[in-house]
Amino acid sequence: MFYKGKNVLVTGAGGFIGSHLVEKLARSGAKVKALCLYNSKGSWGWIDFINKELKNSIEVVLGDIRDKNICEKITENAEIVFHLAALIAIPYSYIAPESFIDTNIKGTLNLLEGAKKNKVRRFVHISTSEVYGTPDKVPITEKNELKGQSPYSASKIGADKICEAYFCSYNLPVVIIRPFNTYGPRQSARAVIPTILTQLINGEKKLKLGNLKPKRDLTYVEDTVEGILKGGESEGIEGETIQLGSGKMYSIEEIVKISMNIIGRKAEIEVEDKRVRPEKSEVMELLSDPSKAKKLLGWEAKISIEEGILKTYNWLKENINFYKPDIYQI
Repeated sequence: MFYKGKNVLVTGAGGFIGSHLVEKLARSGAKVKALCLYNSKGSWGWIDFINKELKNSIEVVLGDIRDKNICEKITENAEIVFHLAALIAIPYSYIAPESFIDTNIKGTLNLLEGAKKNKVRRFVHISTSEVYGTPDKVPITEKNELKGQSPYSASKIGADKICEAYFCSYNLPVVIIRPFNTYGPRQSARAVIPTILTQLINGEKKLKLGNLKPKRDLTYVEDTVEGILKGGESEGIEGETIQLGSGKMYSIEEIVKISMNIIGRKAEIEVEDKRVRPEKSEVMELLSDPSKAKKLLGWEAKISIEEGILKTYNWLKENINFYKPDIYQI
C-alpha cells in the first residue's frame, strides 16, 4: 500500500473529516502525526474514540497552526502533509471574521512555510466548495469564478490562493483538494444532515431549520477521505485543484424528506430566522462536475445519499449523547 511506512502529518486531525483520514492512514500502516487544537482538557477530539490499538500507533500533538514555530516543528520529517485545520462554521464567521483570517489564511501560510523549509514531498490542502458562492451556471468546474459570499468562504479563497502562490513561487508540491458538502458520522450539529437527524432521533414534533431552498452536492465521508488520499499519492498532479463531488444535487427540503423516509419518522418543519443566512451571503446551489477527479485521481463517489444518510443515522442514534438537538449550534 502506498502509505505504509510513510511519515504523514494531518492537521485538523481531531475533527470530522480529519479523524476519519487519520484512522484510514493508520490502518494503511502510515506513521501518522496528528495535530489537534491545543486545549486544557488534553482532548484529541474524535481521535479519542477510535480503536485503542490503532490510536496507540498515532503520534498526537496538541498545538495551533496560528503559531509558526509549531508549524515548523511538526513538519519536520513529514513526507506528506494533509492540511485540514480550519475554522469552518459559516454563521460563526459572521460573528468572528478576524479569527477566520488568522486561522485559515495566516495558519495556512505558517504551515506552508514549515513545509517549504522542511522540504515536504507533497502538501495536500483541503479547500471547500463554498469558495464558488452561488455559481452563474452548474455543474461547477474547477475553472469557475470564486466568490467570497461569507467571511468563511473569503478566508478559504485566501488560503487556496496562498497555496497556489507557494507552488508557483517556490515550486512547493501543493495539491488543492476541494470537497463539496461532506457528511457522515462525527459531523458537528452545525451541519444540516446531523441537524435534521438528531432532531428526528430526539423525537421532535417540529424540525427547526433554516432556508429550505439551497441545493447541495453531498458526499459521504468515506468517499471524501478516499479522494483526499488519492490527492496525496497520485503522480503528476502538483499545482492542480481537484474537486470532489457526486455530481448530484438535493435541496434541503429534499434531504429532509429522504431522511424521514429512511428512518420512518415524520415531523413538521419550522423555519427559524436565526438559522437563515443573510440573503446575499446564502449560496443557493452547489453542483460539481467530478470529471477532473475521475481523470486525474481515478476517483468517484460510490455511496448513495440514501445509504449515506442511513449510515449516519445509525451512528448518531448510538452517539446522540454527544449532541444537543434542542440547541442551535453555530
